Amino acid sequence: MKVAVEGCAHGELERIYDTIASIEKDSGTKIDLLLCCGDFQSTRNLEDLQTMAVPKKYLDMCSFYKYYSGELVAPVLTIFIGGNHEASNYLQELPYGGWVAPNIYYLGYAGVVNVNGVRIAGISGIFKGHDFLRGHHEYPPYTDSTCRSVYHVRQLEVFRLKQLSGKVDIFLSHDWPSGIYEYGNKAQLLRKKPFFAADMEGGKLGSQPLEELLKAIQPAYWFAAHLHCKFAALVPHNYSQKRADDESSSSSSSSSEDEGEEEKKKKTRTPPPTKQVPVTKFLALDKCLPRRAFLQVVEIPSDPIEGKPRLDYDAEWLAILHSTNHLISVKENYYYLPGKKAGELTERFNFTPTEEELEAVTTKFQKLQVPENFERTVPAFDPAEQSNYKHMVVGQPKVHLNPQSNSFCAALGIDDPLCLVLLANGKELPPVGCAELVAVAANDSTKVEQLKEDISEPLVTPTKRKLNLSLPAPISAPADTTDKNVIDLPEEVEPEETIAEAEAPTLEEPASVPASPNLKKLKRRNQNIYQAQDD
Repeated sequence: MKVAVEGCAHGELERIYDTIASIEKDSGTKIDLLLCCGDFQSTRNLEDLQTMAVPKKYLDMCSFYKYYSGELVAPVLTIFIGGNHEASNYLQELPYGGWVAPNIYYLGYAGVVNVNGVRIAGISGIFKGHDFLRGHHEYPPYTDSTCRSVYHVRQLEVFRLKQLSGKVDIFLSHDWPSGIYEYGNKAQLLRKKPFFAADMEGGKLGSQPLEELLKAIQPAYWFAAHLHCKFAALVPHNYSQKRADDESSSSSSSSSEDEGEEEKKKKTRTPPPTKQVPVTKFLALDKCLPRRAFLQVVEIPSDPIEGKPRLDYDAEWLAILHSTNHLISVKENYYYLPGKKAGELTERFNFTPTEEELEAVTTKFQKLQVPENFERTVPAFDPAEQSNYKHMVVGQPKVHLNPQSNSFCAALGIDDPLCLVLLANGKELPPVGCAELVAVAANDSTKVEQLKEDISEPLVTPTKRKLNLSLPAPISAPADTTDKNVIDLPEEVEPEETIAEAEAPTLEEPASVPASPNLKKLKRRNQNIYQAQDD
């Protein structure tokens, strides 16, 4: 299988697909799969654009909306993860992954899929220590803070990925694992990016959780982006490192272990001398710009491809999602996951699926092939009507629930985190789908009836999860006169007429209110005295 790997896409899908077509023409080969390592920018319309955490001058619709609307179709199966420049509201509708457009698949907060026998895992977002231990508490419309924290990696996704067993062929991330520069040409990297030196010395270049995943999963290939430069490295792994980590994670930290047990563990950690040391081939790529190294083609051993590549769910990953569903948190405060050092071992902390759990998943998903069930849930950007969008004031989008997530969660018996965070904050769940599209298709009665049927689809959320939530009763907040759907941008200046109208009532108010009602009510005889003095 020939796989094209893209660094930061930044919404330039047309340019990326044109580059792939040029490579195919020059080499006479067919590219079977495209992998994008974040900053995909799947902005469908102007409201999606408002959720991107970038300065206003960098807001650009780019070309994804053409693939979402159906104007263009992705010529090659595309799989991507999220970065730190995304239409966060759209990706949050698909926490476990799904189609963002025909033939373009998002892996979710974290995910594992199989493409013709090639096992691909990935994690979205970037690492920020102050948000790592929190739950997914964000939801649209975002504040200045949550529009950034929404794309920060959380511990639950890292914890879930650590439960994987078996071989992983490809791992995708946006961040680099910390310390990865020690396994490549560090001097050349510093010549291209000299300002990396300070972060390297301070241990701040890269993500520590990703370094842990690199050692635990030991994939054959690891592709990343984010730092806008090409960098390759070869990371050798200790043969027994993963085994030792698994043993230490499944053992108690009690100090009462005898020396005999320690000697047995040391013997099991000795690698066989004839076993080849596994190596991870790491490659980071640049962003999509002319004369930049943003695309690389690699050949990966795979099953034969008949027609187009086949995209399948990973049974082990589905079992992990199901068994760790109770660990989901949608609270802003820190929380901790079960582990071997949590004191007395009263709850499960190793969620690598058993044979029974795998069998239960295969019973629910008799066909692991990912269904092609993409649906448009909001109107697409219209360049003819909205060409002057950079000078328009546009609010943030409302919350939408995606039919793909609803179907997936119902089939697997797990919760949609977006539903949970809305319920936890006393919000009503919106209908699955979007009623706005009914008006768009009003001229076609057949489409109207079909859309109404889709929108009336009942939301399926397991009731057991709601009972397990320790959430306070919804508190009716006082009416807020400010519009939370609009972000205040420093570059925007209100017209003078609007400011005058807003300030006028406050200037006239003192003159229109008489002074006597503010006087303290006294006895009648005293009141006469004060009134006489006023006269």
